[in-house]
Amino acid sequence: MSKKKIVVAFSGGLDTSYTVMRLANEGNEVYAACANTGGFSEEQLKKNEENAYRLGAKAYVTLDVMQEYYEKSLKYMIFGNVLRNNCYPISVSSERIFQALAIARYAREIGADAIAHGSTGAGNDQIRFDMTFLVMAPGVEIITLTRDQKLTRQEEVDYLNEHGFFADFTKLKYSYNVGIWGTSICGGELLDPTQGLPEEAYLKHVTAEAQNALLKIQFEKGEIVGVNDEKFDNPVKAIQKIEEIGASYAIGRDCNVGDTIIGIKGRVGFEAAAPKLIIEAHRLLEKSTLSKWQQYWKDQVANWYGMFLHESQYLEPVMPDIEAMLTSSQRHVTGTAILRLRPYGFDTVGIDSPNDLTRSKLGEYGETQTGWTADEAKGFIKVTSTPLRVYYGIHDKEER
Repeated sequence: MSKKKIVVAFSGGLDTSYTVMRLANEGNEVYAACANTGGFSEEQLKKNEENAYRLGAKAYVTLDVMQEYYEKSLKYMIFGNVLRNNCYPISVSSERIFQALAIARYAREIGADAIAHGSTGAGNDQIRFDMTFLVMAPGVEIITLTRDQKLTRQEEVDYLNEHGFFADFTKLKYSYNVGIWGTSICGGELLDPTQGLPEEAYLKHVTAEAQNALLKIQFEKGEIVGVNDEKFDNPVKAIQKIEEIGASYAIGRDCNVGDTIIGIKGRVGFEAAAPKLIIEAHRLLEKSTLSKWQQYWKDQVANWYGMFLHESQYLEPVMPDIEAMLTSSQRHVTGTAILRLRPYGFDTVGIDSPNDLTRSKLGEYGETQTGWTADEAKGFIKVTSTPLRVYYGIHDKEER
């Protein structure tokens, strides 16, 4: 077999560690690339680099795509208040697309013959990686040793140990995928549909400082520009600040059951303090600043946007069209949303915005009106009732 220049999408986990060593031992020129969308600390990235070279990689690179992920996806998910099944903020699943895009770009830059990743044949990630590589790196071979060889964890661990690489790859009760837009949790009690996750399954817990308090999130045209009294030039930093605050209250925990891309149902737990707080704050502000039909149509296209992201259709040409509509809808979404935090949850309080449509001079709901007279109101009601009066005038025996 001819030796190849291969980029491995390297997370530092068991599957990608095995992939790097196996391909390197076969004489290939292996480039380990870790695409970071917010799930790795500096210490983890440093460890990944050390391990990549120990495994036989010719080169290692960290591809920082947090800002790109925000600008090309997160921003629009906030604009659209996107929650899959009105529950899951499409956390790690959307990040995979941007990790794959970064890997494909890097592979093209160095003239790679192949791209390898560690996905199995049982999940969604294989589709997100493969589809992105097929489109963005045409002609580049895709290698998936774990999937193609149906390798067990023990087989991979044994191979690494036999070739002098030892690390703690103990299969834990729960598996975690961490990113800037939340942490997904699989395994354990989630395999039993009658159970939820216990406290110890979560990575973030209520702290002693988590007393009832207000959280104020300031938006300008739908983007976060302030948290409490702190201003932010970069929304990514604002998201991280909100996550820090919300995580100390253990906010954003839930389980989602949904349809996978491959057609089976899947159940996943998650903790996503920042997405839950930001989306509900943004939704609260929109209720007062958007018209009825802006809200309605934005909800329709945002639902499709979330589905396409989750199902690896980010490159579908309609996505920029949806993004344009979502962006336009935000032109008056400026102001501050106020939430009240408590351990394990929060409540919406109110908003302060120069574009608050509830402050109309024409009337105050349930109180007074100046934009119409009593007779005009009665006429409006009578005209509005006309189709129903016509129907029941003819079908007067029909009961409701």
